Amino acid sequence: MESLTQLGLVFFRPIVMRVNSFSHLKMRRPHRGSTALNVVLLLYLVTFFAPSLVSSITVSTPAELHASKGDTVTFSCTFTSSSSPTSKMTVDWSYRPQSGGPPQTFFHFSSRAFPPLNGQFSGRIRWQGSPAQGEASISLINATLNDNGTYTCSVRNPPDVHGSPTSHTVLTVTPKAPSIRFSDVAVLLAFILLPSGIITLILIGRMLCPKKRRSQSKTYRSPIEVTEGEEYGIHPPEDKVKRPSCCELYLMDSEDEDVYYDLKKRPHMDEGYAESQC
Repeated sequence: MESLTQLGLVFFRPIVMRVNSFSHLKMRRPHRGSTALNVVLLLYLVTFFAPSLVSSITVSTPAELHASKGDTVTFSCTFTSSSSPTSKMTVDWSYRPQSGGPPQTFFHFSSRAFPPLNGQFSGRIRWQGSPAQGEASISLINATLNDNGTYTCSVRNPPDVHGSPTSHTVLTVTPKAPSIRFSDVAVLLAFILLPSGIITLILIGRMLCPKKRRSQSKTYRSPIEVTEGEEYGIHPPEDKVKRPSCCELYLMDSEDEDVYYDLKKRPHMDEGYAESQC
């Protein structure tokens, strides 16, 4: 028994010594100032390093667009991202018809534009975007009534994978109201035909007026309607005989002077004859 007792004392003595060696240690509580500093540092790390791990992107488009048939429609799409656009950024435009159905992607951008080569929008899509300025817009040329529906703009800019990377726009195309437009041919015809018509009317009028004057001159005139200095059936001598000038009178012979004075006296005789006829 004594041997066992001695053996137990030898085995448990080191353990008791180790416990006694830690008995003088005391638990130390952290100071309040150091705790507040640790909280501030933790918030700082979360604020500045968390966005690099999980970023967000926001895409904006108009809710509705209205256009007439044949117009060029611009689908505006802008985006904001916490990261600068890189070669990994992509833009996709999809279309869902007004009658319903799954959306169909018809345009893709990744470092360069990939417009549709076939289908409904073939040859009618133009890239109007500028990723460096946050623009991802496109234009639809020659809108038709079949283009009515919902258009969706989707932007991906890794590492921005959260937020609102898509936005929708409803397009309504209506028939164009009829309008009167003068073409170049119509304007040219108007400038040619209008003056030609006016000139034709003037020529016809001038052709008809002389006939009326001649018909009036041939009408019967009674002796009572004979005016002063006229005789029925006889024209005034003044209309037939030319009055001589001063030079002609100076060079005129005496016989010619007698004839001239006789002609000057004849109207008085004609007046007396007309009065006797009345």
